[in-house]
Amino acid sequence: MKRRKRKAFTIIELVAVAMIISLLAVFVVPRAFKGLGKAKHDIARGKMGILEGALARFQYDCGRFPTDAEGLDALLAAPAGLEDKWAGPYCRRSDLLDPWGNEFIYIANGVINPGGFDLISYGADGTEGGEGENEDIYND
Repeated sequence: MKRRKRKAFTIIELVAVAMIISLLAVFVVPRAFKGLGKAKHDIARGKMGILEGALARFQYDCGRFPTDAEGLDALLAAPAGLEDKWAGPYCRRSDLLDPWGNEFIYIANGVINPGGFDLISYGADGTEGGEGENEDIYND
């Protein structure tokens, strides 16, 4: 009886390939997600730049920045008493959200920027403080 040679993978070869793929996943995937977190921080800074420009146009047209009570919604709809000066909308509603879907915090009398305003994103966790992807981002 003639024995035919089969063309297939042995269990040892399959286990070796699975181990190599697992090792790659352990070392490569975390680095990819770390880069994604940095990209979101960069996007948040870019959106803050858009909002700073919108706030500057609001101030030029209305003679002042929005109050804390008016907030960033003053960029989308005219606040009471400014209907005749307001020339908005100055941005889109989506510009008011950071890359994690949280609204930017607006403080009219800036603590970080005395004499101006503060824009803050609390990062991925949406709460004050944190490190890495959860780090707070402030306008400069």
